[in-house]
This record gives sequence, C-alpha cells and structure tokens, in this order.
Amino acid sequence: MSEPTGSPHTPSYGEVDLSTCDREPIHIPGAIQPHGVLLALDGDHQVRMASANSATLLGVGPDDALGHPLADVVGEAAAGAIIEREAAGLPKTPLVLHLDEGTEVDVHVHRSGARLVIELEPLAAPDRAALSYHTARGAMSRMAGAASVHELAGHLAHEVREITAFDRVMVYRFDPEWNGEVIAEERRADLNPFLGLHYPSTDIPAQARRLYTVNWTRLIADTGYEPVPLHPVFDPGTGAPLDLSFATLRSVSPIHLEYLSNMGVTASMSVSIVVEDRLWGLVACHHYSGPHRPSHDARAAAEFLGQVASQVVVDRERADAREAALETQSMMAGITARITAGARSPLESLIEDPELLSLMDAEGAALCYDGVLTVRGTVADETTLRRVAAALESPLSYATQTDNVAALLPDLAGVPEVAGVMRVGSAEDRWLLWLRPQQERVVDWGGDPTNKLIAASEGPEVRLSPRKSFEKWRQVVSGRSLPWTPWQVDAADALGKHMQGLLLMRSREQIAMAESVQRSVVLDRAPAFPGLEVAARYLPATTYQLGGDWWDAFELPDGRIALAVGDVAGHGVSAASAMTQIRTALRAYVFEGHDPAACLDRLDRLMDGLLDQRVATAAVAVLDPATGRMRIAGAGHPQPLLVRDGDAVEVGVVSRPLLGVGWGTSTSTDLVLEPGTTLLVYTDGLVEERGVDMAERMDHLRRLAADTHPGVDIDQWIDGLLAVQGDRPDDDTTLLAVRVTP
Repeated sequence: MSEPTGSPHTPSYGEVDLSTCDREPIHIPGAIQPHGVLLALDGDHQVRMASANSATLLGVGPDDALGHPLADVVGEAAAGAIIEREAAGLPKTPLVLHLDEGTEVDVHVHRSGARLVIELEPLAAPDRAALSYHTARGAMSRMAGAASVHELAGHLAHEVREITAFDRVMVYRFDPEWNGEVIAEERRADLNPFLGLHYPSTDIPAQARRLYTVNWTRLIADTGYEPVPLHPVFDPGTGAPLDLSFATLRSVSPIHLEYLSNMGVTASMSVSIVVEDRLWGLVACHHYSGPHRPSHDARAAAEFLGQVASQVVVDRERADAREAALETQSMMAGITARITAGARSPLESLIEDPELLSLMDAEGAALCYDGVLTVRGTVADETTLRRVAAALESPLSYATQTDNVAALLPDLAGVPEVAGVMRVGSAEDRWLLWLRPQQERVVDWGGDPTNKLIAASEGPEVRLSPRKSFEKWRQVVSGRSLPWTPWQVDAADALGKHMQGLLLMRSREQIAMAESVQRSVVLDRAPAFPGLEVAARYLPATTYQLGGDWWDAFELPDGRIALAVGDVAGHGVSAASAMTQIRTALRAYVFEGHDPAACLDRLDRLMDGLLDQRVATAAVAVLDPATGRMRIAGAGHPQPLLVRDGDAVEVGVVSRPLLGVGWGTSTSTDLVLEPGTTLLVYTDGLVEERGVDMAERMDHLRRLAADTHPGVDIDQWIDGLLAVQGDRPDDDTTLLAVRVTP
C-alpha cells in the first residue's frame, strides 16, 4: 500500500532508493507520466514549459511550443475554453475539448505558483458505469445509510469499483502512528484477499500523506511507464522545479513502482478520505491485467464518492463518540453525586466507588493525597506507581495520559499492569491514576514490516528495495494498552476538578470549625490577675488562618499563676487540632500540681504515644504574684527575655529536646521576677524569617524591648514588639508578657 514518491531517474533531483524515500521531494519530480501532456503558461498565456512528449498529442514539439501563445499549440477554440475556465476560477468539473486536428481530450487546469498548468489526456473509452445523477444519488444513499464505519467502507469500495473497473478496490484506514489496515475490499474472484491486512507507516512517507490531503486523486495508468521529463526541467522564471502537487499526471517514485511491481500491480489509483483536514484513509485501487486508465469522469466520480464518504465518516465517528461520551458523562454524574451526598471523606468515597474503574475501562486505580497512597483493583507496586505519576505530571495539563508507559519509562516495559495510565492532579503529592494492562493483539501484516530495517542493517552495499514478499506476516503486538478516548480524558479532567472543589469546600468547613475552636482556646486578650500585668497576642501567618501556636494563663488552686507558650509544627486544621489537645493536656498536668519540668516530660510521652509524627516546642512557668518567685522549664523553645528599663537579657532556661520525640528530660529553672521587670515569652515566628539572619533579628528584638519598656502600658509595649517581624510574617507568632506590679 505504498505511495508515489518521485519518478524513475527523476530529472529534478536525481536517483533515489529506499534509504531516501522518506525525504524525496515528490511534489517536484520534473517529469510526468506518458499518458498525457503538460504545459505551463505565464500570465500572458505563453508556454514556458512543456512535457517532452507534447508532439504525440498536440503535433507540436516542446522546443516549438516554448514562447508561443497557447492558441498556437492547442488551437484557438481549445485555448479560448481553457482561458475561460481560468477566468471562472478553475472549477474542478471535467473539461472535454476538441483539438484542431479533431482529437478529443480531457483537460485539467490548475495553478502552480505563478504558472497556469494545463494537463491534457486523450479521451478514454466510455466507462462501464458512468456516474449519473441517479447513480450518484443511489450511491450516496447507500453510504449515508451505513450503520458503522466498516459498513460505509464496504459500500465505498463497491461503488468505486463499479465506476472505475479496477480488479481490486480497498479502503485503507490509518491508525494514530500512520500504520494502515484494509477494512473493506471488493476484488476479482480469483485474487487473494487483502482484507484485514496491516501495512507499516513506512509504506507511505509523511510527504506523500501531505500530498494526499491537497490532491485527493492519483492515477498510475501503467506501472511500467517511462517518465517524460519537462522541458526545461527547471522553471525559467524561478530556476526551481515546477511544483506538481496538484497535477494528475505527476510522475511517481521508482520505489513506489517497484513496490507495485512486487505485488503484481500493473495500474493503480488512490482516492483520499480526509476527515477534519487530516488524512483518515485511502481508497486504494489495483489492476493486474495490464494498463488501465479510467476516464476523467470516472476519476472525478470516485473523488466525489471519497468526499461523501469523508463527511459520512465524520458523522459516524462523531455519533459513536457522542454515544460513548454521553455514557461516560452519565457514569461520572453518578459518581460525583454519590461522593457529594455522602457523609464520608470524599477521597474514601471516590476510591471505593463501584463505577470508578468502569468510568475509564480501567483495571486498577491509585489515589495519592498528601503523599498517602490508596489503591484499588490490579495495580503495580508503590514505587512504580509513584514513578509513573511523576513521569506523567505536566504543568500544562491537569489530565495527562499514555497508552505506552514504556515509552516514558523503558524499564517498565515488562510490567503488564501499567501499560496505559491516565493521571489527574496538579501537585506532585496529590493525584489519581487509572491503570490499564497491556492489550496483546495479533496483527496480520502485508509482508514483514521490519523488512526495510533488516535490509538497512546489512550495510550500504545491499540494494535496498521495497518489500518483495506480500505473504501474510503475523505478529503479536504487546506492551501497550487500549488508547484513551478524548471523552475519557475530558471525564477524568472534570472528575478531578470536581474533587478539588469538593475538597476545598469541605476544607473550608473544617477550617471554619477549627478556627472557631482555636478562637475559643487561644483568646485575644489575657485575663486579669491581682498583682500582675499580663498581655498576650496571637498573629497567624499571612498564608494561613490556622496554625499550631498557643498561649495560656490561668490561676492554680494555691493562688499561683500558670503561664505557657507553645508551637506545634505545621499549619492548617491538623496542626490546630493537635495544638488544642496538647494545650489541654499541659493545662491538666500543671493544674494537678506537677513541676513545670515534669509537665513537659509527661507531655512528650503523650505526644510520642498518641500524636504520631507531631512535634512541638513549649515553655511553661508557675509564678507566685506575692513574691515574684517563678519556676520555668522549656522544650526546644526560644529563650524567654527578662526586660528591665534599658536592658533585655535571655533567662537561660535549661531546655529539653522537642516534645514528641520520646526521649530526654526537663529541668526547671528558678528565678525571681522583680516588680517592674517583664518576662517575655514568644514563639520563633517573631524572630525567624527566610533569608534574614536570626541573630540580627534577636538583637533587634532585645534593643526594641529594652528601649520601649520604660513607663509603657504592657499592651502597647507588646504590640510595638510585633514590628520586629515586618509586614508579612512567614510563620505564626505568639507573645506572652507578664509584669509584677510595684
């Protein structure tokens, strides 16, 4: 099923062989087939190029034609009709003319750059089934009534054979990689069937496929022809070969002719099937009993049927796609309704939904959310799933897919569970995969598709030629899954974005609840205690409303005052929830009368046992307002400051390791808080900032605390200290200040 790609000893670009066929400039062969004559005219209708055989049909050789008006070469009447056709915009209806010597010719007129190209062929014998209005209407009705693409192809093959009288007519469809398959065939009874055979993409090079989309019909009347060069070979106006992309007489490649000869073909014709400006397939016609030249009328009729079939193919494929898309959308609507209405976590509902796999015709699914993986059905191991998800991640698309994972990750070629994957998700640790296994299938090729590669590997001394054997060659193709359809990609994209919206809504609800709890726990203002001034502030980070910071101040049964500041690592609902539990536990330990150091050790054991993967810092103190005596202990927390007029120094609390690590012990530090002296306890958000030296920030805090302390109300003073962190804090910030009144 090869394609024309040049001509034997092509004048405009020399010899070719199979190693160069995919680079042949097939639109400028510099020659035509000998069953017609070609003339190229300038704007004044003077002949500037002529095929070397012009005398056989026109009685005027190329040398005598060059530089003369068209009328001198074809006669006044014929020239007038051709010029009139040009003035009418070159309609594609057939044109039959009588030359001066009485010969009837079919004429095809088209433009090539600045040239008006005239092709003339002797009128062919009447066709056995000329396409009249009634036969055309019947053919169209039969094709339009086809229930499937295969049935349509069968009607098309039958109608074209009836019109053109070729021995074999096939309808040939391309796959996404340009391999072809014969999906319909009408043939002479004694010929072997080609129906169901496949042909590799190398049989029809890319430049040939391009020509098929601009010139829908191509005829080789005799595969044994000798090409007729143009005279001159190069256009005298441009110095380049004449572009024959739209020429019906364009000479074809010796590679293609050898290919056809190997198949026993003596004449061939093809008609394009073009769907949405893309070559969908071909009607390929073969003759085996000598030269065969259907008339222009028959060729035009076959091209018309190809155009009708192209539109019907669009309608059938769109109808099939609409039906499948509607079914997919209905299934997706059911999934989203169940997830939205359910009281469970949307993620749990999604991965367990009974139609999740059916939605994508998948065998397995894998859901990753914040790094936690949940699987369903037949899947590969966790490492493989994470690698595949990373390979498919794209900043340009929310839904990505492949039916050939091995092309992305070659070492996974032997993993059958992940031959095809659909991924949705916009973050590296939040994604959903649908998995398809490899789909083994038997492909019957028309000859060994590796023939060209095998020949090339034997070295340059070997004559590269088209495949000589067209016996059926069977191959088992594996390693790929069924391809993903566009409506499945759309459904995956829509489902993923629905989940995003649902999770965001649920997250907002959870955040609102957590904020309410946090506000009830972490108050805006400190309570009043006799003999003390106490002030506290909590300021969330600019990018989070919820965090793990807290402060606490309450009276113990013996009249002493308990003070605490802490920071749970992380942000969001989970950090705020952990903070509430830790603050409550610490309050209970202190209220029971335990020493501050013992309270922190108990809290460490609690967190290590019950709050897995959570760590926190804290400072806790117990103060006697009457004497100013204080016991204070810390766990990984910034050192508190003692601030007097003009001076601010660190307390020097002996700190234990972070809470939640499950080891280490605390030691309480004793100090006396003199009247007028302020103890400042704070979280690291006050002095830490990305890209800023922490030591400099600490120095700034000490100077500011000391300079602004004298005679200032404690609430005003603590608000002024928040200026240390600037306008956009990176982390939550909590401050607690206590001062013994004189």
